[in-house]
Amino acid sequence: MRIGVMDVGSKTVRLVVADAEGGAPLPVHTAKWRLRLSEQVSPGESIPAEAVEGLVGAVAEASGTAARWGAYGPLAFATAVVRGAPNRAEVLRAVRTRTGVALCTLPGEIEAELAFLGARRWMGWRSGPLALLDIGGGSLDVAFGRGRLPDFVASLPLGAGRLTHEFFPDGDPPSPELLRALRRRVRHELRDAAARIRWEGPRTAVVTSRTFQQLGRLCGAAPGRHGPFVERELRRADLSRAVGRLAALPAAERASLPGISAPRAAQSLAGAVAGHTAMKLTGLKTAAVCPWAIREGVMLRHIEDGPSWWAEVSQASDQPTASDPPPLRVAAAASG
Repeated sequence: MRIGVMDVGSKTVRLVVADAEGGAPLPVHTAKWRLRLSEQVSPGESIPAEAVEGLVGAVAEASGTAARWGAYGPLAFATAVVRGAPNRAEVLRAVRTRTGVALCTLPGEIEAELAFLGARRWMGWRSGPLALLDIGGGSLDVAFGRGRLPDFVASLPLGAGRLTHEFFPDGDPPSPELLRALRRRVRHELRDAAARIRWEGPRTAVVTSRTFQQLGRLCGAAPGRHGPFVERELRRADLSRAVGRLAALPAAERASLPGISAPRAAQSLAGAVAGHTAMKLTGLKTAAVCPWAIREGVMLRHIEDGPSWWAEVSQASDQPTASDPPPLRVAAAASG
């Protein structure tokens, strides 16, 4: 069985095609298309027509690539940048009508659950009680669990792109006052979830997402070219020093630092501040940088629970969820 998963994020459309024989998704092809939706859409605003055109084109190309690799009808989902748009129902409808791909959105809590499943399978049962942090463009997801799926999840509006737009719209580099205000915001939003993680006392902590992977490289982890099986660790003390390095540079110059890519340079500082504050509040001194996250979680649920699980998610994507931000509750919206 060959599975394709398409992930529409704030920066790119990513496609993973994997063989699923034997219960483990083994990648045979990966590809990405630069989209940079977060640069065209402010949090809470509608996605403009030109951005929708770009999205439709990228999804069509990704779908064609999946078909050429023998993975038809990829499991396709969009993250916070589409989920948070007031016109998301129209965006999803345009994609489905013009490409045939049943793109849906997933509630933040489901994304956290899927990332946890991916991390659990990668780390193995020996990792014991597991805590997870995942920073995307629009949200910061927190999860904890002792089994296959988490016992506790939280999805908070603390994504690196969202925080950059809110706190650093002009300052480059931002002032110390803005950095302090950002930390206060993260502490306020995270206090309840962080208290739960501290109370649970996890044996193992993991961080996932491109933001954490790049921060891990900045803090001394092995580069990606060494492959996924090299153990990578992110230390809170190193991340604290990385915040200082990033804060001292304009966004354009951060891409010269190890691991920081040009498309993510502007939001790298906000991601580092959110990540460091989250690790401090949760009491995590070190965390493994895990290469498996949401996309792998989707594949694993499909393998382990059958296609009916994804069918239910897709069919429910036209219904608003309890995790939707207030402005979207009055709109005709789509969600997973």
